[in-house]
Amino acid sequence: MILAPALTSGADFFSQLDADGNGRITLNEIPEEARPFVKLVDANGDGELSHAEFGRIAASLRQMIPEEPGEVTETQNVDYVGAGHPRQTLDLYFPQPSPDEPLPLIVYLHGGGWMGGTKQEARPVADALTATGDYAVASINYRLIQDALWPAQLDDCKAAVRFLRANAKTYGIDPDRIAVMGVSAGGHLASLLGTTSGEAGTEGALGKYPGTSSKVAAVVDLFGPTNFETFFGEDTDIVGMSRTNAAIRVLGMKDEDILRNARLASPAHWVSKNDPPFLIVHGTRDDVVPFAQSAEFEEMLKAKGVDARLIAVEGGGHGFRSDELNQRIKRFLDRHLRGGTAEVSTTPIRLR
Repeated sequence: MILAPALTSGADFFSQLDADGNGRITLNEIPEEARPFVKLVDANGDGELSHAEFGRIAASLRQMIPEEPGEVTETQNVDYVGAGHPRQTLDLYFPQPSPDEPLPLIVYLHGGGWMGGTKQEARPVADALTATGDYAVASINYRLIQDALWPAQLDDCKAAVRFLRANAKTYGIDPDRIAVMGVSAGGHLASLLGTTSGEAGTEGALGKYPGTSSKVAAVVDLFGPTNFETFFGEDTDIVGMSRTNAAIRVLGMKDEDILRNARLASPAHWVSKNDPPFLIVHGTRDDVVPFAQSAEFEEMLKAKGVDARLIAVEGGGHGFRSDELNQRIKRFLDRHLRGGTAEVSTTPIRLR
């Protein structure tokens, strides 16, 4: 499956993590890389999750639980910058047996509120896509905001795409068929890769291939923030928001940085007629990233003539599972990377 690994019922998964059986999940009971999610939904700030708080991010947390690997060829910890930083590495996955022709590549960007998450989260996605024999997958680490301030996160993503394109022949991928898929914070970065291609001042200078394009052929944005100027409501003074909020911390700590980056770090700010096709997916009950972010973003893209499709997941929170959605994502990728002709429905998906 493409979006997320299979979940047992929410209650069963809660019990799986609630090691001491006290009805609350503490930070120590959650995989380290998933802990930033807790801060996003811990309503009373006690560092623990109730059943209600846990339900908001269950699917995102479930992606941190190790899965059995599929039949793929894997290359781990490739340094795409050359500086030796562990957060500037990527993993590559290829179908087995290896195809004769170069494959289209899906670049996966993990979530975690720009404060956590790892490239290992892509394994279920990589297994699902490589199992078709149609795609290779690259999953990248990027520096977190505790490692480096914005725009380091975008700089890393662009450097990774440049590295992959420059080394396409070595890895057996098609440099003209690179798409990007991201979840939550990764969705935000994926959307920026789509809207800032060729924009002056957005490429950074990392890596050995500054002259190589970071352009992507298609974007799958799964409930990522797209406009920080409207994220908290149009009448909200974002400078006055708590600096512990992940959506504020990624913008900076100084007032002037927050105001500037609220615009420059927003995919919506860079929308143009030259943007690649977008598939946007968002749960209507997401209380971490407002559904309105994706609705507004789709309208802006369409107004510029971009092929943009929004799939609303009715009743979905910040993470969900849907076999129907997985099929639509695959059709979208096939349509824009493999010449597929199947239509991608935008009919809302109701969770069962």
